[in-house]
This record gives sequence, structure tokens and C-alpha cells, in this order.
Amino acid sequence: MTIDTVFTELSSMLGDRLSRSKSDLSHHGGSETHFAPAPPDAVAWPETTDEVSRILHLCHAASVPVIPYGAGTSLEGHTSAPMGGLCIDMSRMNRVVSADPGDMIAVVQPGVTREELNHELRALGVFFPVDPGANASIGGMAATRASGTTTVRYGSMRDNVLGLTVVLADGRIIKTGSRAAKSASGYDLTALFLGSEGTLGIMTELTLRLHGVPEQISAGICAFPDMASAVGAVQQVIQMGIPMARIEFVDADTARAFNGYAGTDMPECPHLLVEFHGSPTAVAEASEAFGEIATDFGATGYEHATRTEDRNALWKIRHHAYYAVLSLRPGAKAVVTDICVPISKLAEAITETQADIAASGLMGPILGHVGDGNFHAALLIEDGNEPEKAAAKDLAARMSTRALAMGGTITGEHGIGMGKLGLMGAEHGPAWSVMGDIKTALDPKGILNPGKLVPQG
Repeated sequence: MTIDTVFTELSSMLGDRLSRSKSDLSHHGGSETHFAPAPPDAVAWPETTDEVSRILHLCHAASVPVIPYGAGTSLEGHTSAPMGGLCIDMSRMNRVVSADPGDMIAVVQPGVTREELNHELRALGVFFPVDPGANASIGGMAATRASGTTTVRYGSMRDNVLGLTVVLADGRIIKTGSRAAKSASGYDLTALFLGSEGTLGIMTELTLRLHGVPEQISAGICAFPDMASAVGAVQQVIQMGIPMARIEFVDADTARAFNGYAGTDMPECPHLLVEFHGSPTAVAEASEAFGEIATDFGATGYEHATRTEDRNALWKIRHHAYYAVLSLRPGAKAVVTDICVPISKLAEAITETQADIAASGLMGPILGHVGDGNFHAALLIEDGNEPEKAAAKDLAARMSTRALAMGGTITGEHGIGMGKLGLMGAEHGPAWSVMGDIKTALDPKGILNPGKLVPQG
């Protein structure tokens, strides 16, 4: 069976839900980041688990590469198709199948986005807390084991996915996990597929842990004289056990970007953006305790708000940080990278990264989820400027090497994709080859998202 035969059969099965148009291929093979376009040969839009199974059965028989696609918000080339093949766009599998506030569980299809899910849950008094910033699809968030602004309190996708329906490379359908809060039954296959970046199977249904909407929410912001003071305040807050729902760091360049992009009036210096969840009394006490610690570390202008519109305005700015940062250099592309280190090493890691950025001559704003030691750098380069791109990629690699030397990881949030494939051996050693063995066992023909995450060839 040839690839054209596969596409002919898929066209009979899917009708106009299979496309080979240049615009669709271009959309699914590129990104806003620095990776060169790598389009697939065709795009399919399945609507059921059975259709995904039939698609994979055909592709497996003909050894056609298959690349899952969610909302396209990933930053490390996860959805590129370097070997061509079929892109499976999950956007039509976007239903909230069920939501049960009694068990605090929702069952969803992978194409539903974070914002769509929480919009449907709002009337039930529950929400799904994982917030990577972008309005990513739930399937994509699971595939990269995403975390985000609320991880410091609610955990990452690893902590909030209870079970999965997965279609394997040959079309077999399996279910992992259950609706129970815990299990001691067998291998944790749910955890295996979380973070697998579409290399082991395609998720078609996810069972999620929900949380109650807090009685009171308060958000705040304050400015610090320097980065070390801001990080020192974070360490003190964590060590004292003050319950934080979010604690975000932005540097002076990011504050300047916010001012230009969103019309804010932030002092051009490091800031912490924070949020508290709980009863009115608990929120007030936590906010007061945070304010006292921040002041001890030189913070000024601490303001907090409980009105929904004020809080939303604050986090809207943070969630648009990528576009705000790009506005600092109109027409630029960004080499975006992240690392995660123990909190005790965070100030050192940021300081050394800032020194590297200054020495490179590039512009590279830094921001991050400092409550769990994770920060991002957006290294701005002229589109098509290969020397700048090479310098940015070298700087990003040094960040990762530094993180490993500090006992951290090469990525806390963005995942591996193609961008950090060459660093996996340095972090995992012989364990990386074990990941390759697992890949071979589940996908012996190597059709699922080739060129990503695991050893190649």
C-alpha cells in the first residue's frame, strides 16, 4: 500500500475532512517560532475515536508518518512534519463528554481548549486549574505534560489527569486509569502517555480532576529593585508555607514590553504577579503576609484586587506576554526556551542567563513561574538572520546545560519536540535509550510523530 492509496481510502472515509490544499498543509506545518516550516502531505479531521483508530490502522499498514495536532501553540516544533505524512487535527473532537461536580471529574475530548472547558464548567462551580498561558487544547497539554501559572498550588497535567483513551500506532484502542482518586493496580500507563508528545499513541479522551471555584480570589502586583530581591521574596514565601495560587516573575524588559503593548504603567524593573485562593479571611491573611515579606525584600507599590475584571486584566497581560515581548522588536521571531531548577538555585540561574543574554547582544526578556523554579527566555532574532539564530540557539543550549549542572531539567513546561532533542542524552543518560525501547515496543514502525523526543534511527 502506498501513501497515495492511504489518502484515497481516507478521502472515501472522511470526505472533505481530508485536505491536501497548500494552505492547510502550510498552516499545520509551521509555527510562529523560529523553526523552518515542515508541512505534512495531508491533513485529516477525525470526529470519533473509531475514526482515529481506522486512520492509524491504514497509516500503520503503509508506514505513513502521523503527526497529532491540537491548537498549534507548542514552542519546540512538536507539530512539524519533517518526514511528511498525515497530520491528524483533533480540533473537531472538542466536546466536554461529561462533567460531574460530585466526583470532581470531567471527561473531555482532546480538541477542547482550556478556556472552552472552563467556560462550560463555570455554572457547576468547578474549574480545571492547569493554565499554561496559551489557550492550548487539553490533548496538547496532556501530550506535553503541561504546567503553568497555577502549578504552584494545583499541580501540572501529571497531577490532574486520571485516565485516558489512547489509540496506538496500529489502531488498537486502550483505556488507562479510572475515575478513582488513586490506584495501586499495575503500571501507571496514564503517566507514560502524559508527556509523550504524540510519539506513543494519540489521546482521544481524557478524564480530568476538577477543583472547586474558590470563595474568594485576590490578585496583586509589586515592583522590586532587582531580580535577586524578587526571587528572595519568593523563596521566603514558599518556605513560610504561605498558600499561593500563582506567583509569577517578569523582568524589566518584560515590564517595558507590557507598557508598550498593553498600555500599562509598570516601573521598568522586576515584578512579581501573585494570586491567592480561599475564604475571604484566608485570602486576606495570605495577601497581607506576602505583602510584608515583599516589603522586607524592597518591594514597592504592592496592590491587590478582588474584583474579577481587575484580576482578569492583570492575567490577560501576563497571558499575552509572548506577543508583548515580540513587539519590542517588530518583525522579529523568537527562540523561546525554558528551564526548571531547584528554587534555591533560581536566582543564580536567572543571573547567569541574563549575563549570557547581555554578552550575546540579543534582546531576551525573562519571565516565569518562579514558585516552582521554572522560567522562560524569549530570545528575539531578525527573521532570516542565521548568525542571530545560531547565537540564540547556543544561548538556549547553555541555559539547559546550566540547569542540569544545578540539578534541574532542560524543560519544565515546553517539552522536547525537535528543539531540545539533542539535549535528552545529557539529562537522562541510559534512561533515554529505555524511552527508545518503549517507543519501539508500542510503535515498531516509528510512524508516530517521528523526529521528536526519543533517540532517532
